[in-house]
Amino acid sequence: MSTDISPGEQFLPLRDGRTLAYTEAGNLSSKTVVLFLHGFFTVGNASQMSPVLLNKNVHVIAPTLPGWGNTSPPPPSTPYHDCLTSDMTMLLSHLYPDSNDRDIKLYIAGGSFGAAPAQILYGAPYDKFPFGRCISGVLLLGAPTPFRYHKDYAKHMTWAHYFMPGPIGYYMPFNLLTHLVKFVLARRLTTIEGTEAMLRQTVFDKMDQKEREVFAKWSEEHGKVPEDTVRRMAENSMKSISKSWEGFMLTPPLLHSDWGFRPDGLDKEHSRPHVLIVACKDDHMSPVAYAHYLAANYKNARVKIADGGHLGIMYHMDEVWAEFLADEQ
Repeated sequence: MSTDISPGEQFLPLRDGRTLAYTEAGNLSSKTVVLFLHGFFTVGNASQMSPVLLNKNVHVIAPTLPGWGNTSPPPPSTPYHDCLTSDMTMLLSHLYPDSNDRDIKLYIAGGSFGAAPAQILYGAPYDKFPFGRCISGVLLLGAPTPFRYHKDYAKHMTWAHYFMPGPIGYYMPFNLLTHLVKFVLARRLTTIEGTEAMLRQTVFDKMDQKEREVFAKWSEEHGKVPEDTVRRMAENSMKSISKSWEGFMLTPPLLHSDWGFRPDGLDKEHSRPHVLIVACKDDHMSPVAYAHYLAANYKNARVKIADGGHLGIMYHMDEVWAEFLADEQ
């Protein structure tokens, strides 16, 4: 039985001439698969694998989403949800060429922005994402809601998010506000020092004293000091826009777009997998109200609330993985 860890990035040529980057880890021959979809300003990275997943003998696949890092953006004429379902179908078919769509036990997980594409795969029609039939569970961490259907989404936003990706940025013609924000950020993300400074300003400086202590303890338990974690996140942020800013530019339109389904309209078969939605009490980027909306609209869902801000889930991931995978047993 193989238990190889393969943190190196791999590249899958796609039929439309595009490229999909991904990493994988764990038991690469296991038929129990965790497909993890990354958050904002980062790339797919399976190298930091929870010991819970190692003990569960799973195969972790972490693709880089369209337009980020080394993964090509969607073709101009293709909706994001169609591009995503096609890419993930090709990736799973490539890694499991002898499997049919019932042969593997698939867990879909997404963190922050990545919880939007995780929901798209969960609700996708089976003719577009055949592997949807073998989904056993869905894990949504700090998840956004589909703004198209969640009419009160903007009421829970900070002023910064109200402008972008909220209604101001969305309704401004030609995605102009996103272009302006990109212009400002691009000047800061040219160096590792500038990227670290941005992360500290937007995430780490907003921690209260209690969370700073928890973050420091978590870093120590994982063989790092807090500065190492900030540096690693900054490096991944720079990788995410090293080829283009298309992933960033696509984010506001994606959150407001048609995801291919309504959360409250999924049929019985789509609603079979259990959904665990994890939110943090003081996360102003992904408010707890979003978790409650999703739980009210997905038929087989429950909410877990953790302490901390936007990074708070990170400190609880071993506990979350154990609870999520235990739900199926």
